[in-house]
Amino acid sequence: MDDVSQKNHLKAYGITYYSLEKGNNVKWLLNYKGGSFLLEDTESFRKECKIRGVSFEVISDTEAMQILEMIASPSQNMEAVTLEKAPKIAVYSPLGKKPWDDAVTMVLNYAEIPYDVIYDEDVLNDKLLLYEWLHLHHEDFTGQYGKFYGAYRGAPWYIESKRDSENLAKKLGYSKVSQEKLAVSLKIRDYVIGGGFMFAMCSATDSFDIALAAEGVDICEAMFDGDASEPNYQNKIDFSKTFAFTDFKLVRSPVEYEFSSIDMTQKRKIQRTEDYFSLQEYSAKWDPVPTMLCQNHTTLVKGFMGQTTSFDRSHVKSTVLVMGENKVNSEARYIHGVKGKGMWTFYGGHDPEDYTHRVGDPKTELDLHPTSPGYRLILNNVLFPAAKKKKQKT
Repeated sequence: MDDVSQKNHLKAYGITYYSLEKGNNVKWLLNYKGGSFLLEDTESFRKECKIRGVSFEVISDTEAMQILEMIASPSQNMEAVTLEKAPKIAVYSPLGKKPWDDAVTMVLNYAEIPYDVIYDEDVLNDKLLLYEWLHLHHEDFTGQYGKFYGAYRGAPWYIESKRDSENLAKKLGYSKVSQEKLAVSLKIRDYVIGGGFMFAMCSATDSFDIALAAEGVDICEAMFDGDASEPNYQNKIDFSKTFAFTDFKLVRSPVEYEFSSIDMTQKRKIQRTEDYFSLQEYSAKWDPVPTMLCQNHTTLVKGFMGQTTSFDRSHVKSTVLVMGENKVNSEARYIHGVKGKGMWTFYGGHDPEDYTHRVGDPKTELDLHPTSPGYRLILNNVLFPAAKKKKQKT
């Protein structure tokens, strides 16, 4: 899985998932040649790798043991983590087609990793309990329809989306979309607290935390929910309820394409050719979780924009692990944390291989980016729940 020997990093994750589905244990060799996978050698797996264009090397049992012994050496910052079971995956996404793409859905399809699409009614009916891993589509959990009002309020897709959201909220017994989205947010929160793994990108990161912090507070203006927002609502925000962010200021203007001061999109001053973020290095033996989530064939990843591009470091809680950052801009791009018995990861930006993806832009063709480091970070999170749980070292 380094940058020389592997020709299709993304589909390699799909092969690994395929092996797990067949009931085989897999070893994830952390920090060994870019985070390689050690799979059982069968003719069917060789054939599948060839069909999918995944590079592989056949080694003997003796060679495998030598590699594992070398990895186990205290002098090596490596670890062999056993993957036991293919996690059941849910993608939280609206059922209607949208005029933009979701990077996670695209890479799951490309890697041939199966998943179910669920939405608000499923979440409220506790169907999350059927899944080990949940991805949040680029959703607005605050009930402000993505803050697209300023630029797109007259667009047919915006009008239709708003109408569909209002009809769904009414069907589910809520008078406002913001109330229904809060109920969904609380269900997702409880899913993580109960032991689930949640991964979110772009606006699903900060809008989710904002919804939790604004529980019981009306922060929506009249064009969103039919009545005015509460006076002085900023001072009623409860930051203790959030997963990742604190002390942020909400953007009051309904025509501004921004939720809060969490996002760095408008604050960052960096040229596209210089827009990169670096991944942190961790002790594979002592900190296997962040090590797994950061496995890559490079420690420098190209930046990419989104409605929520990155996170202002001053608003990231001290208990949150910043795994990817641009230190020059003081921005976090890739963060992780624990909530109850579960874990979550937030990844800033929209599409790792489309720098400024906009509404109506064409779909990204991942056949052109089979070794994408930015997309590998997504797939690290997909396989992460399959890892054999170890007792905490004290």
